[in-house]
Amino acid sequence: MATSIISSARSVVKNWWISLILGILYLIAGLWVFQTPLESYVSLSLIFSVFILISGISQIAFFISNNSRIKNGGWYLAGGILDLLIGLLLVSHPLMTMAILPFYVGFWLLFQGFMAFGLSFELKAAGISSWGWMLFLGFLTLLFSFLLLANPLIAGLSIVYMTAMAFISAGIFRIFLAFDLKRIKTTLN
Repeated sequence: MATSIISSARSVVKNWWISLILGILYLIAGLWVFQTPLESYVSLSLIFSVFILISGISQIAFFISNNSRIKNGGWYLAGGILDLLIGLLLVSHPLMTMAILPFYVGFWLLFQGFMAFGLSFELKAAGISSWGWMLFLGFLTLLFSFLLLANPLIAGLSIVYMTAMAFISAGIFRIFLAFDLKRIKTTLN
């Protein structure tokens, strides 16, 4: 009996496009941050708060819509709940968010990187050839999160650029994941 999320999802993976939308949103957020570095730190707290909140809701919706078809889908549910709670906390305290933004971003990206690691190994077990690229993108996300957490007070504008790079690598990961999930759904239906 298969227990991984991908093996279980082979029956039917509904809503694979949620990962695609999240990936596109991550890419847009990353490119926006690159284009407006000075304004980004101030507005990053608000945009990041709303973005994390939407990400949490989307991941929970994906889990709920696939709950009966996915065994061990805890990565999606845990990620969604964590994003939802962090998003609510950030939205409710915008001034505090600006002061401790490097920690929020760093820990959130740390979780995203570990989630990417777990999902990429599950893709490997399912025989998906792009698992190595996804592992690499997860590694990049972890690297940027460690850089943010290692030096949050001196980060200054570098937090803006590290955040942008982390959003872009997480976005590319999500897009690869969406198309791999779609490929699984298409080949098995």
